[in-house]
Amino acid sequence: MSKDKQILIIDDDEDLSLIMAEMLEDYGYKAAIAKNGEEAFEQLSQNTWHLILLDINLPDETGFELCRELRKVSTVPIIFASARTSETDRITGFDIGGDDYLPKPYSMKELLSRVNALIRRTYGFAEEEKITTFGDVTVNTTARTVTKAGKAVSLSLREFDLLAYLCEHKNTATPKEKLLAEVWGAFSTVEASTLTVHIRWLREKLEDNPAEPQYIKTVYKVGYMLEVPG
Repeated sequence: MSKDKQILIIDDDEDLSLIMAEMLEDYGYKAAIAKNGEEAFEQLSQNTWHLILLDINLPDETGFELCRELRKVSTVPIIFASARTSETDRITGFDIGGDDYLPKPYSMKELLSRVNALIRRTYGFAEEEKITTFGDVTVNTTARTVTKAGKAVSLSLREFDLLAYLCEHKNTATPKEKLLAEVWGAFSTVEASTLTVHIRWLREKLEDNPAEPQYIKTVYKVGYMLEVPG
């Protein structure tokens, strides 16, 4: 369940953050640390995260402010872990998009339990194969493989991540901004033209007629959609 799941710890307590990171990695997660909002934005723009552990009291801004910004572009699960334990703070945390609230001090055992529970609720209990088929294309997002007419298709990491996101949200129009945030990072400065180029590359590799795509559709004034019949 925890394999390849990446967790970002945003907390200015470096000693505690290191302890949390080591514990999470012992249980199969991948963990990184940001000490303030600036470092957090950098991490969020460069990587895809499966869960965020967020302190409220940060040196340059509050965790609440960071959460509000993040929720504009991402649904990544967030656990507030903070010494601020008032009912008002807890309610605020949930109201602005937090998924759980863990008051300090807490045990590493409880933290792991909360993380495991939220990962299960968000990503499922088991690593079952997730396969999407359209036309003669088969996408296995679990094994990260793509075939067309039975032959393997070579995709770059970003191309595959984009295709996997479209598969996960098939038959749903996704705004360009949402795709950029989820595939390139929540605070990425990548231009919309980069997304357009990657969509074109996917069409060239997967569509029979890239100029008139049957599956990877442009949705006027919105973004893109993987249209899968049935």
